[in-house]
Amino acid sequence: MANFDITPYVNMKPSEVRERIRRQEITFPTAGMAAGYAQANLVILPGEWAKDFREFCRLNPFPCPVLEIMEGSPKTHDMGEGGDITTDIPEYFIYRDGVMVEKRRDVSDMWQDDFVGFLIGCSFSFEEKLMKEGIEVRHIAQGRNVPMFKTNIQTKQAGPFFGPMVCSMRPMTPENAKRAYDITVQMPNVHGAPVHIGDPAEIGVKDIMKPDYGEAVDIYPGEVPVFWPCGVTPQAAVENAKPPIVITHSPGHMFITDIINSELNDFLENKKRQ
Repeated sequence: MANFDITPYVNMKPSEVRERIRRQEITFPTAGMAAGYAQANLVILPGEWAKDFREFCRLNPFPCPVLEIMEGSPKTHDMGEGGDITTDIPEYFIYRDGVMVEKRRDVSDMWQDDFVGFLIGCSFSFEEKLMKEGIEVRHIAQGRNVPMFKTNIQTKQAGPFFGPMVCSMRPMTPENAKRAYDITVQMPNVHGAPVHIGDPAEIGVKDIMKPDYGEAVDIYPGEVPVFWPCGVTPQAAVENAKPPIVITHSPGHMFITDIINSELNDFLENKKRQ
C-alpha cells in the first residue's frame, strides 16, 4: 500500500470522518484520524454463532474487549449515535466458511435480520496517549498501516472459536517500551499492556519485516519490538470456526467512535455496572 495522508482528517469530528468514509472519500487506514476519539474493530456474524463468539471475547478480554453489540440493526448507539457498521468503515473483509474471499467498501446490502455486530476495542486508542508522552508511533510517522502478527500465544477456546493471539507491533527504545507499558497497562479496554517486548521469535514471529496483516515499518538500531494484543485476533478465530458468513473490518480500517479515549474506560466500566 502506498503511503497515505491523514492530515485533513486529524482534527475532524468522528461523525464528519464517518461521513467521508460513507462517501468513500476515505479508503485507507484510519490511525490518527479524529484525534482524541476511540476507534474500534468489527466482527459481524449470524446470530446462531454470536453466543459462542461473545463467550470467546469474555474469555479473551485483552485482544477482544467488547465496546458495543448491535442486534437487529447495524446502527450504533453507545459508540456513536447515527453510526452504521455496514458503511462507516473504509474497507471490509468478507469471510465464507473461514476463508477471506472478498474486500468491500460497503456491506449494507449484506446485512441480515439475524446478524449480530461486535465493536471491539482498538490499540489506535492508546496511541494518542503514547504520542502525547513523546513516544513516536512508527506506522503513523511513516504513513503506513500498523504491522500485525499471528503469534504462538493461544487464546482460550469458546465453542468453535479458538486460535492464535494476533499482536500489533511498535518498535521503541527500551526506555520508551517501559514507559509505554506503564501507560497502556492502565487501559484494559483497548488491549492493555504489551504481552511481549524483545525477540519476536519467542512468540513465534519468524520475520519481523513480514507481518501477517498491515505493513512493515522501519526498526532503528537500539530499538526493540513491542507487541500488544490486537483486535484482529477474532479474524484468526473465524478462520478456525468457519461460520458460513462473517464480515470484519480490514485490519487498520476502523470504526471511529464518538467516545473520547480518555473517557472510554470509565464509560465502559459504568456500562458494566448498569
